[in-house]
Amino acid sequence: MIEVKNLTKRYAGRTAVDSISFEVGKGEIVGFLGPNGAGKSTTLRMLTCFLSASEGTASVAGFDIYEDSIQVRRHVGYMPENVPLYPDMRVSEYLRFRAQLKGMSGRAAKRAVGEAMDICSLTERERSIIATLSKGYKQRVGLADALVNKPDLLILDEPTNGLDPNQIRQSRELIKRLGERHTILISTHILSEVEMTCGRVVIIDRGKIRASDTPQNLIRRLRRPGEIILEMKGDDAKAKAALEKLEGINTVESTDVHGGWSHFEIRTDPNIDVREDVFGLVNSSGWKIRELASRAASLEDAFVDLVRKGEEIREKESIPAEDV
Repeated sequence: MIEVKNLTKRYAGRTAVDSISFEVGKGEIVGFLGPNGAGKSTTLRMLTCFLSASEGTASVAGFDIYEDSIQVRRHVGYMPENVPLYPDMRVSEYLRFRAQLKGMSGRAAKRAVGEAMDICSLTERERSIIATLSKGYKQRVGLADALVNKPDLLILDEPTNGLDPNQIRQSRELIKRLGERHTILISTHILSEVEMTCGRVVIIDRGKIRASDTPQNLIRRLRRPGEIILEMKGDDAKAKAALEKLEGINTVESTDVHGGWSHFEIRTDPNIDVREDVFGLVNSSGWKIRELASRAASLEDAFVDLVRKGEEIREKESIPAEDV
C-alpha cells in the first residue's frame, strides 16, 4: 500500500527527513513513532502530498506522489494532528461539504456522510454546531472526514491528542475496527496504545529510521537487565545483603519501608530467572512475602532504548578523531 525509498526533506539549514525507506502492506495497522522533531509529521505530509520531497520516491496504492498526486489523494484519508474544522458549520453540513470537495455529490455524498457518522458515532450530533463539541467529538468529526471518501489508506497523525482516558480507549477500539477495512498508518506518542493496536512499528529519530518490526520483536531485542519486584516483611538490611549474594542478581535497591513491609527492586541478568531462588531465600529465613513478580519489558522500553542508542552514536560521531 505504501512504498517509500530514500525519501528526504530538507529545510533551510536542516534535514527533517533523511533518506528513509519503509513499506506498509495492504491491511496492516502500522505505528509510526518518534520523539518530538523526529520527522514523523513531515513524512506523513509528504505521503499525503501536502509537502513536496527534496529527494527520493514514494508511492501510495501504486500511484507516485509526484506524478499521480491527485490519485494518491483519492486513495488516502488523512487526519492531521490539529484537525482543521469550520466551527460555525453543523457536523453533517461540514461532512457533506468535505464529501463534495472529494468529488462526491447527490445521493452518493449523502450516503457516504451517513456511513462515516455512523462509524464514528456522530449520528446523534449531526445537527450540532462544531464549535459546541467537546475535543473528543471534534476528533471524531476529523476522523469521519478522513473516512467519507472510503479510502484504502488511513493516515492518522496523533488521533488521540488531547483526549481523556475513556476517549482514548474508545478511539483505540474504533481504530481496531477500521483496521478490518483499511490499511492504517498511525503516528502517536501513546506507546501503550500502539502496543495494543498495531501489528508493526516503524521508529524514526532525527529523520532516520531506527527500527521496523513487530512490537514483540522490538521488546525481545532489548538487552537491558531483568527486573524483579519483591515486597517482604523482615530484616531489611539482612535481606538486602543476602539477595545481593544470589547468582544472577546484579543490584538490589530498597525503595520503601512502610508498616514493616520492605519493597525491593532487583536488577538481574536478563538470561536468568531468579524468582525461585528469591522465594527460597525469603522462605528459609522465616520472612513474610507479599509480592514477588517480574516486570516485563514494554514497547516504551524498546523505544527509549533505541532513541538513547541513536543519541550515543551521534555523540561519538561529533567527537573529533584526534580526541577518540
